Amino acid sequence: MSVRELTHFISGKNVPGASKAFGDVYDPNTGRVQARVPLADRAETEAAIADAARAQEEWAEWSPQRRARVLLKFLQIVETEREPLARLLSSEHGKTVEDAHGDLQRGLDVVEFAAGIPHLLKGEFSDSAGGGIDVHSLRQPLGVVAGITPFNFPAMIPLWKAAPAIACGNAFVLKPSERDPSVPLRLAELLVEAGLPPGVLNVVNGGKETVEVLLRDPRVQAVGFVGSTPIAEHVYTTATAHGKRAQCFGGAKNHLIVMPDADLDQAADALIGAGYGSAGERCMAISVAVPVGEATADALVAKLTERIGDLRVGTSAEPGADFGPLVGRDALERVRDYIEIGVGEGADLVVDGRGLTVPGHEDGFFLGPCLFDRVTADMRVYREEIFGPVLSVVRAADYDEALRLPSEHEYGNGVSIFTRDGDTARDFTRRVNTGMVGVNVPIPVPVAYHVFGGWKRSGFGDLGQHGPDSVRFYTRTKTVTTRWPSGIKEGASFTIPVTR
Repeated sequence: MSVRELTHFISGKNVPGASKAFGDVYDPNTGRVQARVPLADRAETEAAIADAARAQEEWAEWSPQRRARVLLKFLQIVETEREPLARLLSSEHGKTVEDAHGDLQRGLDVVEFAAGIPHLLKGEFSDSAGGGIDVHSLRQPLGVVAGITPFNFPAMIPLWKAAPAIACGNAFVLKPSERDPSVPLRLAELLVEAGLPPGVLNVVNGGKETVEVLLRDPRVQAVGFVGSTPIAEHVYTTATAHGKRAQCFGGAKNHLIVMPDADLDQAADALIGAGYGSAGERCMAISVAVPVGEATADALVAKLTERIGDLRVGTSAEPGADFGPLVGRDALERVRDYIEIGVGEGADLVVDGRGLTVPGHEDGFFLGPCLFDRVTADMRVYREEIFGPVLSVVRAADYDEALRLPSEHEYGNGVSIFTRDGDTARDFTRRVNTGMVGVNVPIPVPVAYHVFGGWKRSGFGDLGQHGPDSVRFYTRTKTVTTRWPSGIKEGASFTIPVTR
C-alpha cells in the first residue's frame, strides 16, 4: 500500500510541510501506516496566523448575510461528497462508515445553525435613553481565532468550532488531530470552493510546538480546544494568561441511571449503543451504568450480557459491523491496561473482549466489548476516563446514591436517567451536577441551536460550544451612546452622567 503525503492548507492552497518533521497516520484496521502528515514548526504556524490576519480584515467587512451564503453553498457541495468524506474519515479513525456519516452530519447541523447567525449578530437599541440620547450595541468579530480539535470527531468538532467563528466575521486557524487529519483538510478545500476567501480558514497540522504558538501569539484572540482534561486545563491556563478567550473541554465519565420502574430493554439497548458505539471513543459515551436496587442490577446485567454476545466487531468498512477498531495501538494498550487495573481492584469482569480477533486483520487495533460489574466509586476504572469499549456497572442502593455518583464525580459532562416517573426525572434534571442531562435518551447531546458544554473538570471557560454561546464567544460587544446637537447651550458638567 502506497503511503499518502498530506499537506497543510494555507491561503486557499495545499502547502507541503517545510519543517521536515512528520507524523504517521495509521489504518486502524491493519495497523499499517497509510499516510504521513507534516508537523508545522513555529515559522510555519506563524505564517498561517499572519495569513489569517490579512484575510480577516476584508472578511469582517462582508455583510453577515453574504458570509452566510458561503456556508449555504458549502452545505450544497458537501451533499455531493458525503460518501467519500465518510469513507475517508472511517479509514483513518476506525469508526464504521455509518458512524462516520453521523460524525459529519452533526458537524453540518452546526453549519446550518451558523448560516442563521446574522439574526444573532443584531445588536440592541434604546431610543431616548436620556435627554436626546440614544444607545445601541454592536457585536463585532474578535479577529483571528484558533481551534485545536481531537481525533475522535474529525469532522464534527472542527465544524463546530470553525463554522460559528467564520460566520461571525473571524478568520480561523485549525490544528486538527495528527491521527486523522485528512477530513479537516478536505473540508477546508470545500469551503474555499464554496466561496470562502483564501486565508479565512487555514489548517495547520502539528504537535506541541504548533499548539504553543497558537496559545501565545498575540494575533490569536481566542482558542477553542477539545481533548483530555490535563491538556484542556493547560490550554485554558496558558491561553488566558496570554490575554485570550478560551473554551476548553476535557474528559468525561458519563453515567446512565436506571430506576427500578424503567423499561429495562430500552435501557439495555441504550447502554449498548452509547457504551460501545465508536469503540467507546466518544466524549459523550456512556461508560457507567447505575442500576438502582439489586434486582434492577441483576436484571440489567443479564440483559447487557446477552446483547453483548450479539455485537459484531469488524473493520470500519464492513457492512453490518457495530463498531470497529480503536484509533491507535497506544489507545488499545491503554484500554487493555485499564481492564487489568479493574480486575486487580476487584471488579467483576463479566465480559472480557481482549481475546477478540478479526480474521485477516490480526494486526489491527481491535478490542471486543468489555463489561465490569460491582465497580465501586473508589476504583480507578470508575474515577478515570478509559475511552474504549468498556462499560462499568456501579450498583446504587437507592435514588439518592444514584444521584450522588455523577454529582460528586470530578467530571461533569453528561448524564442520563431512565425512568417512567416524571417527578423523579424532574428532580434529577434539576439537582444533578452535570452540564448536559438526558431523560430516557442514551446520549444527551443537545441539538445545534442549543449549547453543548460540560461542567467541573470536563470544561474550562464560561461559554459552551455551538448554540448562542458560540456567538458570544466569537464576538465582543461594543456599546455606542449618541447625542446630536440640539442648539441648547448647557456648559461643562463635572458630574457623572445620569438619566432623568
